This record gives sequence, structure tokens and C-alpha cells, in this order.
Amino acid sequence: MLLPLENDEVKKRITRAEFGLERESLRVTRDGTLAMTKHPFGGMSNIDRDFCENQTEIITNVFTNVDALMDQMNDILDHIYSVLKKNNELLWSFSNPPVIGSEDDIPAAVFEGSMKHKNEYRTYLAQKYGKKKMLFSGIHFNFSFEKELLNIAFGLSSYHQFQSFCNHLYLQLSKRLVRYTWLIVYLTAASPITHPSFGIDSNIYSSVRCGKEGYWNYFVPVLGYSGFEDYIQSIEKYITGGKLTSISELYYPVRLKPKGANSLESLKNNGINHIELRVLDVNPLTRTGIFKEDILFIHLLLIYLTSLTDFSFDNDEQLQAIQDIKASAAFDNSSLKERAAAELDKISAFVVEYLPEYQSVVAYQKNKLKTGNRYAAIISRRFGTDYISKGIELTEKYAGRSS
Repeated sequence: MLLPLENDEVKKRITRAEFGLERESLRVTRDGTLAMTKHPFGGMSNIDRDFCENQTEIITNVFTNVDALMDQMNDILDHIYSVLKKNNELLWSFSNPPVIGSEDDIPAAVFEGSMKHKNEYRTYLAQKYGKKKMLFSGIHFNFSFEKELLNIAFGLSSYHQFQSFCNHLYLQLSKRLVRYTWLIVYLTAASPITHPSFGIDSNIYSSVRCGKEGYWNYFVPVLGYSGFEDYIQSIEKYITGGKLTSISELYYPVRLKPKGANSLESLKNNGINHIELRVLDVNPLTRTGIFKEDILFIHLLLIYLTSLTDFSFDNDEQLQAIQDIKASAAFDNSSLKERAAAELDKISAFVVEYLPEYQSVVAYQKNKLKTGNRYAAIISRRFGTDYISKGIELTEKYAGRSS
């Protein structure tokens, strides 16, 4: 076990955690094309841009309560919609883009002053991966255990330094999460539709952005999980070898992040502060882009993963984990459905023993398998006949804070 769950003090605090979300969404006109106006949210700490000038990124504060997190996401959306209304624009509610023209019609974000170096990075990304793939939008889920829990677990460990203990905990937890990311994608995939102008046939996908044609590096990174230094060196190898320009270009399902600026140097010097899960689609079935029930399940899964015995994670196993993620992004996969049901049964048994109050969280996920109503199936039925006009109608509804 990564955390001593048999200890009463640990068990009492095991659900205490810190959460944050980063949601990317495209600004669009009311005819379903990309907005070409400049980013209208300058100087706001909770609103930024990603690759494109029109790719708005919501960055929430860190919360210990999921309801408070969702409340802030809605409040930020209220502000965004009120500003966009002045330009007759909306915030697209899907991970996949609406109508797009050529790559020349995709405006890369423009930064000035001390941030000017970001322009060069975006030029590099556009040339290497193409601008169209940059339009994929998703949600990143940031997670850490509360410090009081970590301090108690540290005191029960053999580690002499608190940060070394945290580095070990989060590194090993991230290894387990990578292996189980396919399950999250299978249960939460919500981007099954693309417009013909995007040039990708989405019929086979429940999540285009997590499938084989999604936003991945041109190689599958194999990372070092034997220790913190091994992990750092495995990323350095790709940077010095020219496969990556920085840690930011590591398009991997799970990242380990330092506090503050995301750089390899900061991670090396300051250690791991939290885990970032990067495979969540923006779900158009809810205004916030993510259901509270799915956040609670990911939290539960992370707790469950701490209870598992250690395992090797060699090159072949890491490659298989990425293949499993891409396979889970396909629309129909009966073998994965059976596998998902089996894993949920194991999590159910864990919940009965340690967290009986979370039984409804597992039941919510099991119901998706029983009814066949996973998000992608509902979205395909609801928006597949007219992606753009029905998408705009939905977005107008959310702009009026009607969810």
C-alpha cells in the first residue's frame, strides 16, 4: 500500500484532498465558426489562452470541496458568457472544434512582453503537429492529498524527508493511474462527433482526442518509475535527444507537476506537488463540462490505487497502457466493457471495506455499463444529426445559465 489505510488516523482522513480544473474551450460565432477577435480577458488570473487566440482556458482555484469547485467553474462561465455577449460570441461546449477553414484560419495566440517566448513555442507546435490538432479542447484534473494526511503517512513511513516521501507517493500513484487511465476514458469519453471540415472520420470514436488520431507525441514516451531521479532523467533524455522541446510538450495522460511554473528544472528542484490527469473530454451534457459524479469517481479511483500492491511497469507494459487508452476511445469494444465491469467490481469491494459512503459513486459508473448510455452514445444521438446548429443552441442555453 502507498498509504497505510489500516491506520485509523489515515483512514479517517483518506478522502481529504485538493482539486483543481483547467478547461479549454473555443470561442465561436453564432454561425458555428471560430471567433477571430482578440482574447477579451486580459489580466484575469482564472482565464487564459491555450494554443489559439480563441481557445479560452478556465483555471480554477484549488478546492478541498468538489461542490465549491463546481460553483467557481459556473461563476467563471457566467463572467465569460457576459463578456462574449458583447461581441455576439459563445463558448463552444464540445472538445472537438466546430466549422474550421484552412490552417491559415486558425489564429495562434499572440503574447507580448515577458511572455513573448510563448509565440515561438506555438510556431514550433504548429509546424510540428499542425494547427488543426491544436483545436482539440479538454479538461485537466489536478489532484493532491491534503497535507495533514500526508504528514501522518510520512510519520509512519521510513522516509527522513517529507518531500522525498511525497515524490515517491505521487510517482508511484501516477504509474498506477497511467495503467488505469483507459478505465477513466472508457467511462467519461464525450467527444464522438466532428464536423467534416476537421478531416477526421469520428464514427468509430467515443473520444476523438483520446483516440489514435488525437493529440499525441509522434512517439510513445517510456518514463522511468523506479525513482524520482529516474523519472526526471527519462524526460531529460527526450529533451536532449530533440524529441521534446520541453516538459510542456510531453503529451502524456498523466503529468507530475511542481508547485508554480511547470518546468523540468522546477520539478527537479522543488519536487512533486500534484498529479495532473489530462484525458477528460469537455462534456457537453453539463454546463461545467464535467459531472461532479465523475470527479468523485476519479478521486475514489486514486484512493483505491494507493491500496494496490506494487508492480513492474517496463517498456512493453507502458506501451500497452497507452494502447489501452486509445482502444477505450473507440466507440464499441465489448472486451473493454467486460474488463471495465470487472474493475468496478473490485473498486466496489474496496469501497465496502473502506469507504461505504462512496457506494453511490461506483453505482453511477456501473449504471453506464448496464444501460449502455455512456456519454458518447447520448451525445451521438442528440447532436449527430446536426452538430453545429444543435451545438450552438446548447451553448446559447448554457450562456443563459440554464443547465
